[in-house]
Amino acid sequence: MKMTGTVRRVTAVLLLSVVWQVSGQDEGGTCVWYGQCGQNPDASGGHMANCPYTGPPKPMDPITQGKLASLCPEFVAAITPSDPAANISTCCDPDQVTTLNQQMATGLGLLQRCPSCVRNFRQLFCHMTCSPHQNDFMFAKVIKNATDTKKPVITTLAVHVTEEFVDGVYTSCKDVAMPSANEKAMSIMCGKWGTYYCTGERWFNFMGSVANSFAPFQIDYIYKESTNTTFKPFNETITPCSAAISNDSRACSCLDCEASCPQPSPLPPLPQPFTIYGVDGLEVVMALVFLLITSTFLTIYVCHSCRSQSIDISIDTPTGPSWAEEPSCLERAGSWIDDALQKFFTAWGTVCAEHPWTVLIVGLLVSVGLSVGIIFLKVTTDPVELWAAPNSRSRIEKEFFDKNFEPFYRTEMLIIRPVGIGSVSHQTPDGQEMWGPVFNMTFLQEVLKLQNHITGNILGRVNKEEVSLQDICFKPLSPTNNNCTIQSVLNYFQNDPGNLNISSEDAFGHEVNYLNHLDSCFRNPVSPIEEQLGIPCLGEYGGPVFPFIALGGFLNGSQDLGANPPYKNATALVITLVVNNFYDKDKIAEAMAWEEAFLQFMKNFSHPMMDIAYTAERAIQDELKRESEGDIITILISYCIMFAYIALALGDFTRCSRLLVDSKITLGLGGVLIVLISVSSSVGFYGYIGVPATLIIIEVIPFLVLAVGVDNMFILVQTYQRESRRPTETRSDHIGRVVGQVAPTILLASCSEAACFFLGALSGMPAVHAFALYAGLALTIDFLLQVTCFVSLVALDAKRQEENRFDILCCVRGSDKEGTSQEGSLQKVFKYVYTPALLSRVVRPAVMIVFFGWFCSSIAVLPKIVIGLDQELSMPDDSYLQKYFVYLSEFLSVGPPVYFVLKGNFHFNNFSEQNKICGTVDCNSDSLSTQVYIASLLSNRTFVAQPASSWLDDYMDWSLFNIDGEAGNPCCRVREDGSFCPASSYDDCAHCNISVIDDGLRPDPTSFMEYLPFFLEDVPSEDCPKAGHAAYGQAVNIITNPDNETSVGASYFMTYHTILKSSHDYYAALEWARDISQNITMTINKGLEQPQYEVFPYSVFYVFYEQYLTMWEDVLKSLGISLVTVLLVSIVLSGLDVASSCMVIITIMMILVNLGGLMYWWDISLNAVSLVNLVMAVGISVEFCSHITHAFSLSMEETRLQRAKDALITMGSSVLSGITFTKFGGIIVLAFAHSKIFKVFYFRMYLGIVLFGAAHGLIFLPVILSFFGPKSNRCRIQKRQWSRIAESFHGSMSLNEEVPDLQHPINISAVDTHIIQPDIHPSYGGTDNEAFT
Repeated sequence: MKMTGTVRRVTAVLLLSVVWQVSGQDEGGTCVWYGQCGQNPDASGGHMANCPYTGPPKPMDPITQGKLASLCPEFVAAITPSDPAANISTCCDPDQVTTLNQQMATGLGLLQRCPSCVRNFRQLFCHMTCSPHQNDFMFAKVIKNATDTKKPVITTLAVHVTEEFVDGVYTSCKDVAMPSANEKAMSIMCGKWGTYYCTGERWFNFMGSVANSFAPFQIDYIYKESTNTTFKPFNETITPCSAAISNDSRACSCLDCEASCPQPSPLPPLPQPFTIYGVDGLEVVMALVFLLITSTFLTIYVCHSCRSQSIDISIDTPTGPSWAEEPSCLERAGSWIDDALQKFFTAWGTVCAEHPWTVLIVGLLVSVGLSVGIIFLKVTTDPVELWAAPNSRSRIEKEFFDKNFEPFYRTEMLIIRPVGIGSVSHQTPDGQEMWGPVFNMTFLQEVLKLQNHITGNILGRVNKEEVSLQDICFKPLSPTNNNCTIQSVLNYFQNDPGNLNISSEDAFGHEVNYLNHLDSCFRNPVSPIEEQLGIPCLGEYGGPVFPFIALGGFLNGSQDLGANPPYKNATALVITLVVNNFYDKDKIAEAMAWEEAFLQFMKNFSHPMMDIAYTAERAIQDELKRESEGDIITILISYCIMFAYIALALGDFTRCSRLLVDSKITLGLGGVLIVLISVSSSVGFYGYIGVPATLIIIEVIPFLVLAVGVDNMFILVQTYQRESRRPTETRSDHIGRVVGQVAPTILLASCSEAACFFLGALSGMPAVHAFALYAGLALTIDFLLQVTCFVSLVALDAKRQEENRFDILCCVRGSDKEGTSQEGSLQKVFKYVYTPALLSRVVRPAVMIVFFGWFCSSIAVLPKIVIGLDQELSMPDDSYLQKYFVYLSEFLSVGPPVYFVLKGNFHFNNFSEQNKICGTVDCNSDSLSTQVYIASLLSNRTFVAQPASSWLDDYMDWSLFNIDGEAGNPCCRVREDGSFCPASSYDDCAHCNISVIDDGLRPDPTSFMEYLPFFLEDVPSEDCPKAGHAAYGQAVNIITNPDNETSVGASYFMTYHTILKSSHDYYAALEWARDISQNITMTINKGLEQPQYEVFPYSVFYVFYEQYLTMWEDVLKSLGISLVTVLLVSIVLSGLDVASSCMVIITIMMILVNLGGLMYWWDISLNAVSLVNLVMAVGISVEFCSHITHAFSLSMEETRLQRAKDALITMGSSVLSGITFTKFGGIIVLAFAHSKIFKVFYFRMYLGIVLFGAAHGLIFLPVILSFFGPKSNRCRIQKRQWSRIAESFHGSMSLNEEVPDLQHPINISAVDTHIIQPDIHPSYGGTDNEAFT
């Protein structure tokens, strides 16, 4: 942070230094001045001017000579006679030497980091002041009478100097850094030109101009000589900044002299895309794989087609010996598992059907007890808590930073674009200039009114007390300046309408107005006084306003600020209010209250000249909360459509007169209620144990459980409708038998899904972790309620229907005539149309080819899926933040700050350890500061925009500033009570007793730690421009041990990232920052037996974007765990049917890969939200695949093709009606949601999950099973055949009865089980078994 006094002293240094002259020791020399005669009438500020004197140089007394020798050692050495005891003769008296010392103190303080620069810089001023040959290169151009003494004084001086010398001095000094402001010293010392526009001549002209109000008199430099000149232009030897000035000195450091920088190691080349002959390589590879495998498959298929009418690879013949072979141990074990599950669930279903009310009451009581836990539920909306794992590196580093330095400031921002305003014309001596529309005077005045109203009139309320911006804002120069930090173009005018209207005329008669002032301030934002209008560029708060922060739209989409940004082309104003933030969240209540009032005001504000986008620190969290409430109606409509479909679709209507009897609206609503109760029970359970929920859980899990639960409901009800009641069965036995048939496959799917989600909780991402826990338990509870309560509801509904009572109005009886049992229309379509067409000779290979081509094309585009989540997607469509995010991307021209944090226990009081960190002279060439600086030179790759500010470098300069006190008060002073005393204080304070090391450039270890707290307390001023409070007040932790000894704890070194636009930019910047930090850590630990120190980078966005560094790893890990879990559970619960389980997993993998292709083609990025959806897709895909595969494995048909047909006819309609149709209507409604995140990640992905799942489950899976499906379990077949034989003679035989050992293989086909059928009488909803044989 630069103060007005900083430049005041610097300019005075140079210009009052200009007041003086010199030459070599020569008896024939002639002076131009000698002594000081009074105040210059042409200069403001009461500057003293020198007396005209044209006589010979005068002897200098030894004391003054000693002072001059310490200030100008090269000059004194050059004019000292051969006899060292003799006095030198000069053209300056003791007062001039004292003034020279005082005036050069600030300039040397800014440049002392670079000894070569200091040596070159002081040469001209030492010679001008005291040279015995002044008249060789300078003369008094104008002489006037002094204001106070009326004596003649020199008011204008002409100095002949070579361009070579001026350019040499400038070249050696132009890179000298000002770490506290991440600026160069030239930003102060070159006046209005600043760093970007400064040259050697401009630098010297500025220092010599009395118009800047700091020069003691006018100095006109003459750089080119006429042919007849008698002057000898001043030209001394220049020492390059990369060279040492003596054997005892060091060259300037890399940060202060680019020529001193080591050659950076070449960065690794950017990864090149994999191409083959200019075409995407992966696409070519997948195309070749597709052609190879497809041609192979077709060849085999055609060969079999030629030999067999029934095209079925490895056909299982019913007469083959394999049917009668002894079952293997694995088959016996699998059969035993099947029998055990069927026996258990048959008994379970019978009990639930016999005691429905008892089961329902117990289930309701347990569910209500669990659901009550919702009152203890905590919903997390904090983005950090949602997307960053508590043990992740970014969370740990954020916690460390916040705890040691306080969290990064809260920012309130307005981006204002002018409406209906054209470019602004400005007449200059160089011609007419066109400025952007934001510089229209009327527009600026209106914006200033708005800004001042916001900063002065908006009030929040906390506990009935009013809170203003002044109460909460960041004040870096407090207590000397208590104004708020406001980054705004209008702060170039100190937010004063009067300053905005100041104008004058230049020498050419052109108006000098606010545009001239802005032009100067854009070049040098730290200028304390802009000479044309006489007002500072520094903001009202005492610090600079950087144009790249306060202006927008001047880069035309570029991300490179460049050396000469076209600020005049700006199309938007950016106003940033900086507010204090605290680690203790109780302390931010006032800021939250003011931000609420600010947002409310901006929502109601409008102006015909302004188009405004705005935000506050709390805005995103507020809008996320509103979003969760705003789409409730959409979600409810979606669920209502699904509920209505379920209630109507479960019915089995025979004729119109029995419509109200055969309908199952009550049963459907009961099933839906069970789904909702399972969700509420899961949420309540985790509410009890304190696992916080997220909005994703509330929005997604009901959808997931509906998908699973409804499918199971359809399977159970439709199987009951399809299976006729046997003559000896009661209704409870009938229901028990149906439950025994379908519950194992429901158990298989539910266990696979629940285990998949529970293991998915291993994910470190909190949103995924919580979702997996809640989903896993909800699915488990849903399964338990379905095999208990829903079975009881089916029993009650069956009783109602048998008694011909109306649905809903169960007291009313309907027609007594029982309808003829018929197949459902959907099942007829599957049996007579869809299945024969799908599994026909032509369609089957076509399906294989199409799906394999789809699979290959999806693999080819998977690497192209964009990783990240654009912020605007997370906001509702009608959110004011939508415009803000668009404007932020379009107009913002600065990157976020990044802090390189050095953890504690670093020995800063050790000289060699300091060299590992600092960036000044004597520091290591691979120090922390140097490495960050070198990274900034490669900003197009590293995303580091500029060197880091270094409190260590500035502290060393501050501690030695005027340490002898001869040129004024030193920066470090102490009161009698031991407290710090600022240099600007008039109190009677003592100088700090600072001891320095041998080279005189740093304090010794004891002094270093003793006075560091004073540096951090000192506010920058004209006396001490490098004071540390403004820039480093929170950057250094001072630790005091029980013995009252101090040491440095953690500290940071701040810089900025380049402009970041996309998610890729953000996580690439994080990756580079970590690489740089890792290299710094290795460097500072070099030579140590064990690593002791650590450096890590921190920026506010890291915690959100860290997930994207390992997103593919997280996706593969989460999906891999889910798939393996599903495979293992499927193997166990499918009767150890490994082949069928693998078929399910292959199909699910294809669904996931094709979903990835959908994400690429439909612009769905890969992030935590889509990862949750992919994990959910595994669960829903199990529903699409497992039931048909299980039906295939249980089918007793003779060939794979026939078994595939049987499975599709048996389960296809249930899968289609239970999942696909149910979800499709609800998903379509999501397309009309207010939130983009719903439209993109829920509507698009859910639609893909359902459609792709249905396509693979109902098209691809039956086809691939018809080709490559596993053989039937021989033990299961033998038992089924014995059961059928027994039924034909005895009416019934349990499948669990022992199969007699076969002495001789039996030709099972010899027993025609299609003819031998028991006389089964149809009952409720049943159909004749012959329809399915």
